[in-house]
Amino acid sequence: MAVYRLLAFSLAFASAPSFAADAPATQSLHPAATQHLPMFITAPGETDVLMVVMVITLALAVVGFGVLFLRLHTLPERVAHKGHKIQFEIVAILGLIALFTHMHIFWVAGLLLAFIDIPDFGGFLGRIAGSVERIAGVKPGAGADDVPDPGRETHVAEARQAEGGSSAPRKPARVVASRKELDHA
Repeated sequence: MAVYRLLAFSLAFASAPSFAADAPATQSLHPAATQHLPMFITAPGETDVLMVVMVITLALAVVGFGVLFLRLHTLPERVAHKGHKIQFEIVAILGLIALFTHMHIFWVAGLLLAFIDIPDFGGFLGRIAGSVERIAGVKPGAGADDVPDPGRETHVAEARQAEGGSSAPRKPARVVASRKELDHA
C-alpha cells in the first residue's frame, strides 16, 4: 500500500510541470494534439518521470521477489539450524540440490527432515564404550592402544632394518576427536 502511495505522490509531484498546457509558449504542440494532454506524456527534451518511476518500481519488485524466494527456499535449513538438529548438513545439501536442479522434491524432503528429530545414537554408544572401558580397568579413550595393527608390522620391520635398531615397535599417540559443535555455526 505504501508503494502505491509513494508512486502516486511522486507522479503527481514530478509530472505537474510536464503538462503540455503548462509548457512555455515557445514550444509548439503538434497540430493533432489536444490542449489537455495526460500527465504521462512529456514535452520534448524533458525527463520521462513515469518511465523513471517504473524502472525503480520494477527494480525493487525484482529484488523483493528474489529476497522472498531465497528466504522461502532456505526455510528448511533455518528450521534445522534453530532446532540444533543432527541432520542439519543433510538438510542444507538437499536445499542446494533443490536450488540448482529446480526439483522441488528435494526441498520437500529437506523440509520434512528438518522437522524430524533423529536420535543421537553416537552419544549413547560413546557413553557405553566409555563405561565398558572403565569396567575393564582401561583409561577411557585408550582402549585400542594395545591392539596390534596387522598392516603396520611390515612397515615397522622395514624401519628397523633401515635404522639398524631392534627396539620394539611403538604405535603413534592416539588423537581423540573433539565433539561436534551443537550450534552448527
